[in-house]
Amino acid sequence: MTDIEATKRRRSGRREKLAQRSAPPKENPCPPGQQGGQYRPLSDADCQNIYDTALRLLDDLGMGEVPDYLRDQLVAHGARVKGDRVQLPPALVQKAIAAAPGRFTLNGRDPARSIEVGGDRVHFGTGGAAVQILDVETGDYRPTTLQDLYDFTRLQDGLDNVSWFTRCCVASDMPGEWLLDLNTVYALLRGTTRPVATSFTLAEHVSPIIDMVELADGAGSFQRNPWIKAHISPVISPMRFGEDAVAVALECIRHNIPISCITAAQSGATAPATLAGFLAQSLAETLASLVMVHVYAPGYPMVFSNWPLVIDLRTGAFCGGGGEISVMNAASAQISNWLGLVSGVASSMTDAKALDAQYGMEKGISAMAAGLAGGNLVYESAGMSASLLGASFEAFLLDNDMLAHIYRALRGVEVSQDTLGYDAIVDAVLGEGHFLGGMQTMGAMERDYFYPAMADRDAPITWSEKGRQDAWSRANAQVRDLLAKPDPGYLDAAADKRIRDKFDIRLGAAG
Repeated sequence: MTDIEATKRRRSGRREKLAQRSAPPKENPCPPGQQGGQYRPLSDADCQNIYDTALRLLDDLGMGEVPDYLRDQLVAHGARVKGDRVQLPPALVQKAIAAAPGRFTLNGRDPARSIEVGGDRVHFGTGGAAVQILDVETGDYRPTTLQDLYDFTRLQDGLDNVSWFTRCCVASDMPGEWLLDLNTVYALLRGTTRPVATSFTLAEHVSPIIDMVELADGAGSFQRNPWIKAHISPVISPMRFGEDAVAVALECIRHNIPISCITAAQSGATAPATLAGFLAQSLAETLASLVMVHVYAPGYPMVFSNWPLVIDLRTGAFCGGGGEISVMNAASAQISNWLGLVSGVASSMTDAKALDAQYGMEKGISAMAAGLAGGNLVYESAGMSASLLGASFEAFLLDNDMLAHIYRALRGVEVSQDTLGYDAIVDAVLGEGHFLGGMQTMGAMERDYFYPAMADRDAPITWSEKGRQDAWSRANAQVRDLLAKPDPGYLDAAADKRIRDKFDIRLGAAG
């Protein structure tokens, strides 16, 4: 027996052990909740300088247009009144930061679908208030409807890489704010059991809508499992409160609804054009929202949603895609995490109208930057187009694949004796001369690699023989199949009847 043959024999037993260790587990190779923070556009000194400037703005300039009841509550906690503005001293701001939770759970209606947010974990979800939809049949934009919202809700329900669903479009066929708020939540209730988010136009809408939800799940069910999060913008840039939104926030607190307080200043318009100055003002404004929550309910679950938005300074048009908005949202996530707060930022807000090269480039850059920076909740990251004016069913499917690739990149490389695979390399070199079909390869195939559903990886000749479809065409065909499926059955007929007997529901009855 030659030395080489003896070496092969000695290693044959190790192959079986390697096969056992490398057997593909039943797991997603790129699950949500991966670790971020690898991209740091700011140094620690930069973060400190921006934070110090934000504290100075709140202490010296203060906030304007503060409702009387909020002013009194702030003053009782150490704020000062100066003319028509309320100054928030650093000590009060720091108390609010210290009391705020660094992690909390976003509940799903199905508790198994709840997610823990905060720390260095990244979750991508949706957002937006599109008023137009890229029609599946015509490929043209048209006004969004309640049926569209429900269809988006049930479509995303089956997408692995969307961690929560914020209503992505406005049901523009609803006559009036009350019917809009009511029917939006009904569509979410019926279409998914994930954590969801919506907005309330007025504070008085909150209580009856929670009553509607509890007609489905039982009295007190929402208090025990608050699966709806509210998106609120209590601060209007630059540096003033919005009374209606403040009232909504306080009503949500009374009903145990987690809140995402969103600051959405625009560079060169409602915030400075310089990136550092923008970040300082926007941080101050989002801290003002945190202080508002703190003086009523210290430690209340609030997503610190500081969303820097960019305009084209040549035209004044909103720019959802590009390097500037990518780096500013990444920097915002970094600062929020540096403060120990649950961070919310935005990405994938492409300006493209079609699902084309511009669409993919702008979405990929901004979503990857937000993920690498460690945004805990990354909003707008699926389905949006046309600078947030539009939404697309096909985009949801394509973006779901994009988000999986980002999670995979965040997951990084696991290094161990098994993954280094010294024996497997020697066996391949001394044996068949390749790794195809090897036990280690088979083990890694499902554990370490993601296989996109929408991307085309065929040879050119095969692609041509299959009809030369582009990404939109492939996604369009799958959307049609998915939307043809029946109602998911999350709301039974009896509960649906109880709701319809009491409320004006405009979506067709549950099947």
